[in-house]
Amino acid sequence: MAQQINFERYQRQLILKGFGAAAQQKLQAARVLVIGAGGLGCPIMQYLVAAGVGHIGIADHDKVSVSNLHRQILFGMEDVGLPKVEVVKRKMHALNSDTQVQIWQEKWTQQHCASHFPDFDIIVDATDNFASRYLINDACVLFSKPLVFGAVSQFEGQVAVFNHLLEDGLRSVNYRDLFPEPPANGEVLNCAEGGVLGVLPGIIGSMQATEVIKLITGIGFPLANKLWNYNALTQDVFTIALVAHPDAQSKVPAAVDAFLLTDYEWLCGVPSASIMEIDITSWLKVYRHYVVVDVREPHELPRLTTLCEQMEMQLIEIPLSVLDGQLDGIAGKDVVCVCQAGRRSLQAASIILKQNSRGSVCSLKGGVQALVASNHLNYE
Repeated sequence: MAQQINFERYQRQLILKGFGAAAQQKLQAARVLVIGAGGLGCPIMQYLVAAGVGHIGIADHDKVSVSNLHRQILFGMEDVGLPKVEVVKRKMHALNSDTQVQIWQEKWTQQHCASHFPDFDIIVDATDNFASRYLINDACVLFSKPLVFGAVSQFEGQVAVFNHLLEDGLRSVNYRDLFPEPPANGEVLNCAEGGVLGVLPGIIGSMQATEVIKLITGIGFPLANKLWNYNALTQDVFTIALVAHPDAQSKVPAAVDAFLLTDYEWLCGVPSASIMEIDITSWLKVYRHYVVVDVREPHELPRLTTLCEQMEMQLIEIPLSVLDGQLDGIAGKDVVCVCQAGRRSLQAASIILKQNSRGSVCSLKGGVQALVASNHLNYE
Protein backbone atom coordinates (compact mmCIF):
# COMPACT_ATOMS: atom_id res chain seq x y z
CA MET A 1 0.00 0.00 0.00
CA ALA A 2 1.37 3.42 -1.00
CA GLN A 3 2.27 5.73 1.87
CA GLN A 4 -0.03 8.70 2.36
CA ILE A 5 1.39 11.93 0.93
CA ASN A 6 1.70 15.10 3.01
CA PHE A 7 0.32 17.48 0.38
CA GLU A 8 0.99 20.60 2.43
CA ARG A 9 4.69 19.78 2.88
CA TYR A 10 5.38 18.81 -0.73
CA GLN A 11 2.90 21.10 -2.49
CA ARG A 12 5.48 23.10 -4.44
CA GLN A 13 6.93 20.02 -6.13
CA LEU A 14 3.64 18.15 -6.42
CA ILE A 15 2.22 20.88 -8.69
CA LEU A 16 5.18 20.63 -11.08
CA LYS A 17 4.21 19.46 -14.54
CA GLY A 18 5.29 15.84 -14.95
CA PHE A 19 5.89 15.32 -11.22
CA GLY A 20 2.72 14.93 -9.19
CA ALA A 21 1.72 12.32 -6.63
CA ALA A 22 3.26 9.42 -8.55
CA ALA A 23 6.75 10.94 -8.35
CA GLN A 24 6.30 11.78 -4.66
CA GLN A 25 5.32 8.22 -3.89
CA LYS A 26 8.45 6.99 -5.67
CA LEU A 27 10.54 9.28 -3.46
CA GLN A 28 8.84 7.97 -0.32
CA ALA A 29 9.52 4.37 -1.37
CA ALA A 30 13.17 4.98 -2.32
CA ARG A 31 16.25 3.86 -0.40
CA VAL A 32 19.39 5.94 -0.93
CA LEU A 33 22.84 5.42 0.58
CA VAL A 34 25.14 8.44 0.94
CA ILE A 35 28.78 7.69 1.74
CA GLY A 36 30.41 10.76 3.26
CA ALA A 37 28.84 13.34 5.61
CA GLY A 38 31.13 16.26 4.77
CA GLY A 39 30.94 19.14 2.32
CA LEU A 40 29.05 17.14 -0.30
CA GLY A 41 27.12 14.83 2.00
CA CYS A 42 25.54 17.63 4.06
CA PRO A 43 23.60 19.36 1.22
CA ILE A 44 22.80 15.98 -0.37
CA MET A 45 21.20 14.78 2.86
CA GLN A 46 19.34 18.03 3.46
CA TYR A 47 17.73 18.18 0.04
CA LEU A 48 16.89 14.49 -0.18
CA VAL A 49 15.29 14.51 3.26
CA ALA A 50 13.44 17.75 2.48
CA ALA A 51 12.20 16.25 -0.81
CA GLY A 52 10.72 13.29 1.03
CA VAL A 53 13.02 10.36 0.25
CA GLY A 54 11.72 7.60 2.52
CA HIS A 55 14.91 5.89 3.70
CA ILE A 56 18.45 7.26 3.65
CA GLY A 57 21.66 5.70 4.88
CA ILE A 58 24.64 7.89 5.76
CA ALA A 59 28.17 6.66 6.50
CA ASP A 60 31.12 8.62 7.84
CA HIS A 61 33.68 7.77 10.52
CA ASP A 62 34.75 11.38 11.17
CA LYS A 63 33.86 13.91 13.85
CA VAL A 64 32.97 17.57 13.34
CA SER A 65 35.95 19.93 13.48
CA VAL A 66 36.18 23.72 13.36
CA SER A 67 37.86 23.50 9.94
CA ASN A 68 34.68 21.88 8.56
CA LEU A 69 32.39 24.78 9.38
CA HIS A 70 33.22 27.13 6.48
CA ARG A 71 31.66 24.69 3.99
CA GLN A 72 29.72 22.04 5.96
CA ILE A 73 27.02 24.46 7.09
CA LEU A 74 24.76 21.76 8.50
CA PHE A 75 27.12 21.81 11.52
CA GLY A 76 27.68 24.54 14.11
CA MET A 77 30.15 25.25 16.89
CA GLU A 78 27.99 23.27 19.29
CA ASP A 79 28.62 20.15 17.16
CA VAL A 80 32.43 20.29 17.20
CA GLY A 81 33.84 17.01 18.48
CA LEU A 82 30.64 15.05 17.87
CA PRO A 83 30.35 12.23 15.31
CA LYS A 84 29.10 13.71 12.04
CA VAL A 85 26.55 11.00 11.35
CA GLU A 86 24.91 11.41 14.76
CA VAL A 87 24.53 15.16 14.21
CA VAL A 88 23.18 14.56 10.70
CA LYS A 89 20.61 12.05 11.94
CA ARG A 90 19.39 14.38 14.69
CA LYS A 91 19.07 17.37 12.38
CA MET A 92 17.47 15.39 9.57
CA HIS A 93 14.86 14.08 11.98
CA ALA A 94 14.10 17.69 12.92
CA LEU A 95 13.82 18.58 9.21
CA ASN A 96 11.53 15.70 8.24
CA SER A 97 10.58 13.02 10.76
CA ASP A 98 8.93 10.95 7.99
CA THR A 99 12.35 10.01 6.58
CA GLN A 100 14.12 7.06 8.17
CA VAL A 101 17.84 7.80 8.58
CA GLN A 102 20.23 4.90 9.10
CA ILE A 103 23.81 5.72 10.14
CA TRP A 104 27.22 4.07 10.19
CA GLN A 105 29.98 5.78 12.15
CA GLU A 106 32.59 3.66 10.45
CA LYS A 107 35.11 3.86 7.65
CA TRP A 108 33.38 2.32 4.65
CA THR A 109 34.98 -0.91 3.43
CA GLN A 110 34.42 -3.67 0.88
CA GLN A 111 32.57 -5.68 3.50
CA HIS A 112 30.17 -2.81 4.10
CA CYS A 113 29.47 -2.69 0.36
CA ALA A 114 28.81 -6.41 0.17
CA SER A 115 26.55 -6.31 3.22
CA HIS A 116 24.53 -3.17 2.52
CA PHE A 117 24.55 -2.21 -1.19
CA PRO A 118 21.86 -4.82 -2.01
CA ASP A 119 19.50 -2.99 0.39
CA PHE A 120 19.64 0.35 -1.45
CA ASP A 121 18.38 1.61 -4.81
CA ILE A 122 20.98 4.33 -5.41
CA ILE A 123 24.49 4.91 -4.06
CA VAL A 124 25.86 8.44 -3.68
CA ASP A 125 29.61 9.04 -3.49
CA ALA A 126 30.26 12.09 -1.30
CA THR A 127 33.82 11.10 -0.32
CA ASP A 128 37.04 13.03 -0.83
CA ASN A 129 39.68 10.41 -1.61
CA PHE A 130 40.48 8.12 -4.51
CA ALA A 131 40.63 4.88 -2.54
CA SER A 132 36.98 5.32 -1.52
CA ARG A 133 35.91 6.40 -5.02
CA TYR A 134 37.36 3.33 -6.71
CA LEU A 135 36.04 1.04 -3.98
CA ILE A 136 32.50 2.46 -4.22
CA ASN A 137 32.53 2.45 -8.02
CA ASP A 138 33.68 -1.16 -8.30
CA ALA A 139 31.05 -2.26 -5.79
CA CYS A 140 28.32 -0.48 -7.77
CA VAL A 141 29.41 -2.34 -10.91
CA LEU A 142 29.47 -5.68 -9.11
CA PHE A 143 26.10 -5.15 -7.40
CA SER A 144 24.46 -3.38 -10.39
CA LYS A 145 23.74 -0.15 -8.52
CA PRO A 146 23.56 3.34 -10.07
CA LEU A 147 26.17 5.70 -8.63
CA VAL A 148 25.76 9.47 -8.31
CA PHE A 149 29.29 10.87 -8.21
CA GLY A 150 30.52 14.29 -7.15
CA ALA A 151 33.95 15.80 -6.55
CA VAL A 152 35.32 19.23 -5.60
CA SER A 153 38.79 20.72 -5.61
CA GLN A 154 39.73 24.34 -4.98
CA PHE A 155 37.34 26.26 -7.31
CA GLU A 156 36.04 23.46 -9.52
CA GLY A 157 33.55 20.62 -9.22
CA GLN A 158 32.20 17.68 -11.20
CA VAL A 159 29.04 15.57 -11.18
CA ALA A 160 28.14 12.38 -13.07
CA VAL A 161 25.78 9.43 -12.94
CA PHE A 162 27.65 6.15 -13.36
CA ASN A 163 26.42 2.62 -13.99
CA HIS A 164 22.84 3.73 -14.69
CA LEU A 165 20.54 1.18 -16.35
CA LEU A 166 19.61 2.62 -19.75
CA GLU A 167 16.53 1.94 -21.87
CA ASP A 168 18.47 -0.49 -24.08
CA GLY A 169 19.23 -2.66 -21.05
CA LEU A 170 22.91 -1.66 -20.91
CA ARG A 171 24.64 0.24 -18.13
CA SER A 172 26.13 3.71 -18.62
CA VAL A 173 29.87 4.19 -18.15
CA ASN A 174 31.39 3.98 -14.69
CA TYR A 175 34.19 5.83 -12.93
CA ARG A 176 36.77 3.43 -14.38
CA ASP A 177 35.77 4.50 -17.89
CA LEU A 178 36.71 8.05 -16.94
CA PHE A 179 39.80 7.15 -14.90
CA PRO A 180 40.85 3.49 -15.40
CA GLU A 181 43.85 3.97 -13.09
CA PRO A 182 44.23 6.14 -9.97
CA PRO A 183 46.30 9.32 -10.40
CA ALA A 184 49.91 9.41 -9.29
CA ASN A 185 50.75 10.42 -5.72
CA GLY A 186 50.16 14.14 -5.21
CA GLU A 187 48.83 14.67 -8.72
CA VAL A 188 45.36 15.69 -7.49
CA LEU A 189 44.99 17.44 -4.14
CA ASN A 190 42.04 16.87 -1.83
CA CYS A 191 40.33 19.69 0.06
CA ALA A 192 42.62 19.39 3.09
CA GLU A 193 45.70 19.84 0.91
CA GLY A 194 44.56 22.08 -1.95
CA GLY A 195 41.74 23.97 -0.25
CA VAL A 196 38.18 24.53 -1.45
CA LEU A 197 35.91 27.55 -1.79
CA GLY A 198 33.28 27.14 0.92
CA VAL A 199 30.20 27.45 -1.31
CA LEU A 200 31.47 24.95 -3.90
CA PRO A 201 30.53 21.69 -2.08
CA GLY A 202 27.06 23.15 -1.56
CA ILE A 203 26.67 23.67 -5.31
CA ILE A 204 28.01 20.26 -6.27
CA GLY A 205 26.16 18.44 -3.49
CA SER A 206 22.91 20.09 -4.57
CA MET A 207 23.55 18.92 -8.12
CA GLN A 208 24.08 15.37 -6.84
CA ALA A 209 20.81 15.53 -4.92
CA THR A 210 19.09 16.70 -8.10
CA GLU A 211 20.42 13.70 -10.00
CA VAL A 212 19.23 11.32 -7.27
CA ILE A 213 15.72 12.79 -7.41
CA LYS A 214 15.71 12.49 -11.22
CA LEU A 215 16.77 8.84 -11.04
CA ILE A 216 14.10 7.99 -8.49
CA THR A 217 11.21 9.80 -10.14
CA GLY A 218 12.16 9.34 -13.79
CA ILE A 219 11.85 13.05 -14.60
CA GLY A 220 14.30 14.73 -16.97
CA PHE A 221 17.50 13.23 -18.28
CA PRO A 222 20.20 12.06 -15.83
CA LEU A 223 23.90 12.76 -16.32
CA ALA A 224 24.52 9.24 -17.60
CA ASN A 225 27.48 8.99 -20.01
CA LYS A 226 28.17 12.64 -19.20
CA LEU A 227 30.47 14.60 -16.88
CA TRP A 228 29.12 17.96 -15.70
CA ASN A 229 31.84 20.49 -14.86
CA TYR A 230 31.58 23.76 -12.95
CA ASN A 231 34.14 26.55 -12.38
CA ALA A 232 33.25 28.91 -9.55
CA LEU A 233 35.77 31.59 -10.60
CA THR A 234 34.29 32.07 -14.06
CA GLN A 235 30.81 30.54 -13.56
CA ASP A 236 31.56 28.45 -16.63
CA VAL A 237 29.56 25.23 -16.94
CA PHE A 238 30.18 22.57 -19.55
CA THR A 239 29.33 18.91 -20.07
CA ILE A 240 31.65 16.28 -21.52
CA ALA A 241 30.29 13.19 -23.26
CA LEU A 242 31.77 9.98 -21.85
CA VAL A 243 32.36 6.73 -23.68
CA ALA A 244 33.45 3.31 -22.49
CA HIS A 245 37.20 2.86 -22.03
CA PRO A 246 38.56 -0.38 -23.50
CA ASP A 247 40.52 -1.18 -20.32
CA ALA A 248 37.86 -0.21 -17.76
CA GLN A 249 36.13 -3.55 -17.35
CA SER A 250 39.39 -5.40 -16.82
CA LYS A 251 40.24 -3.08 -13.91
CA VAL A 252 37.07 -3.94 -11.96
CA PRO A 253 37.37 -7.10 -9.81
CA ALA A 254 35.73 -9.96 -11.66
CA ALA A 255 33.69 -11.19 -8.69
CA VAL A 256 32.75 -10.28 -5.13
CA ASP A 257 35.45 -12.55 -3.67
CA ALA A 258 38.15 -10.71 -5.64
CA PHE A 259 36.62 -7.37 -4.67
CA LEU A 260 36.80 -8.23 -0.97
CA LEU A 261 40.51 -9.01 -1.32
CA THR A 262 41.42 -5.84 -3.24
CA ASP A 263 43.58 -3.37 -1.30
CA TYR A 264 42.21 -0.03 -2.53
CA GLU A 265 44.47 2.07 -0.35
CA TRP A 266 47.53 0.33 -1.81
CA LEU A 267 46.02 0.66 -5.29
CA CYS A 268 45.65 4.42 -4.81
CA GLY A 269 49.08 4.92 -3.28
CA VAL A 270 47.96 5.49 0.29
CA PRO A 271 51.10 5.23 2.43
CA SER A 272 51.62 2.38 4.83
CA ALA A 273 50.47 2.97 8.39
CA SER A 274 53.99 2.03 9.48
CA ILE A 275 55.35 5.47 8.49
CA MET A 276 56.36 7.29 11.67
CA GLU A 277 54.38 10.47 12.33
CA ILE A 278 55.65 13.05 14.81
CA ASP A 279 53.80 15.95 16.39
CA ILE A 280 55.02 19.52 16.57
CA THR A 281 56.43 19.21 20.11
CA SER A 282 58.47 16.13 19.23
CA TRP A 283 59.69 17.74 16.01
CA LEU A 284 60.95 20.91 17.71
CA LYS A 285 62.52 19.10 20.68
CA VAL A 286 63.64 15.64 19.55
CA TYR A 287 63.88 15.81 15.77
CA ARG A 288 65.10 19.36 15.42
CA HIS A 289 68.35 18.21 13.78
CA TYR A 290 66.45 16.44 10.96
CA VAL A 291 66.46 18.00 7.51
CA VAL A 292 63.05 19.51 6.76
CA VAL A 293 61.71 18.47 3.36
CA ASP A 294 58.79 20.66 2.32
CA VAL A 295 56.91 18.69 -0.35
CA ARG A 296 54.30 21.36 -1.14
CA GLU A 297 54.04 23.27 -4.40
CA PRO A 298 55.78 26.69 -4.50
CA HIS A 299 52.51 28.67 -4.34
CA GLU A 300 51.32 27.09 -1.08
CA LEU A 301 51.52 29.38 1.94
CA PRO A 302 52.80 30.04 4.50
CA ARG A 303 56.34 29.02 3.62
CA LEU A 304 58.68 27.46 6.18
CA THR A 305 61.74 29.57 5.38
CA THR A 306 61.56 32.00 8.32
CA LEU A 307 60.64 29.33 10.88
CA CYS A 308 63.49 27.05 9.81
CA GLU A 309 65.96 29.94 9.91
CA GLN A 310 64.85 30.85 13.43
CA MET A 311 65.08 27.23 14.56
CA GLU A 312 68.40 26.72 12.72
CA MET A 313 66.95 23.84 10.71
CA GLN A 314 68.05 22.85 7.23
CA LEU A 315 65.19 23.25 4.75
CA ILE A 316 64.89 21.59 1.34
CA GLU A 317 61.87 22.37 -0.84
CA ILE A 318 60.97 19.56 -3.28
CA PRO A 319 57.33 19.30 -4.44
CA LEU A 320 55.91 15.80 -4.17
CA SER A 321 55.14 15.90 -7.89
CA VAL A 322 58.88 15.83 -8.71
CA LEU A 323 60.25 14.13 -5.60
CA ASP A 324 61.07 10.84 -7.34
CA GLY A 325 63.65 12.54 -9.53
CA GLN A 326 65.31 14.68 -6.85
CA LEU A 327 66.21 12.26 -4.08
CA ASP A 328 69.98 12.53 -4.48
CA GLY A 329 70.13 15.67 -2.34
CA ILE A 330 68.63 13.92 0.69
CA ALA A 331 70.17 10.47 0.32
CA GLY A 332 71.39 9.11 3.65
CA LYS A 333 70.01 12.04 5.66
CA ASP A 334 67.55 12.02 8.53
CA VAL A 335 64.51 13.90 7.25
CA VAL A 336 61.08 15.04 8.38
CA CYS A 337 58.61 15.54 5.53
CA VAL A 338 56.15 18.42 5.78
CA CYS A 339 53.13 19.34 3.66
CA GLN A 340 49.95 21.36 4.14
CA ALA A 341 47.88 18.86 6.15
CA GLY A 342 50.09 15.83 6.74
CA ARG A 343 48.88 13.59 3.92
CA ARG A 344 51.30 14.27 1.08
CA SER A 345 54.13 14.17 3.59
CA LEU A 346 53.20 10.55 4.35
CA GLN A 347 53.37 9.76 0.65
CA ALA A 348 56.71 11.53 0.41
CA ALA A 349 58.06 9.59 3.38
CA SER A 350 57.08 6.33 1.68
CA ILE A 351 58.91 7.35 -1.49
CA ILE A 352 62.04 8.43 0.40
CA LEU A 353 62.09 5.30 2.57
CA LYS A 354 62.32 3.09 -0.51
CA GLN A 355 65.61 4.73 -1.50
CA ASN A 356 66.94 6.11 1.78
CA SER A 357 67.94 2.99 3.68
CA ARG A 358 70.75 4.80 5.55
CA GLY A 359 68.62 7.61 6.97
CA SER A 360 65.59 7.97 9.20
CA VAL A 361 62.38 9.34 7.68
CA CYS A 362 59.24 10.67 9.38
CA SER A 363 56.23 12.85 8.63
CA LEU A 364 54.97 15.92 10.51
CA LYS A 365 51.44 15.14 11.68
CA GLY A 366 48.96 17.82 10.65
CA GLY A 367 51.57 19.62 8.55
CA VAL A 368 51.61 23.37 8.11
CA GLN A 369 47.98 23.62 9.21
CA ALA A 370 48.99 22.27 12.61
CA LEU A 371 51.86 24.77 12.78
CA VAL A 372 49.45 27.61 12.07
CA ALA A 373 46.97 26.34 14.66
CA SER A 374 49.75 26.18 17.27
CA ASN A 375 50.83 29.77 16.45
CA HIS A 376 54.23 28.74 15.15
CA LEU A 377 53.31 30.11 11.71
CA ASN A 378 50.87 32.65 10.30
CA TYR A 379 49.57 33.50 6.83
CA GLU A 380 50.83 37.08 6.82
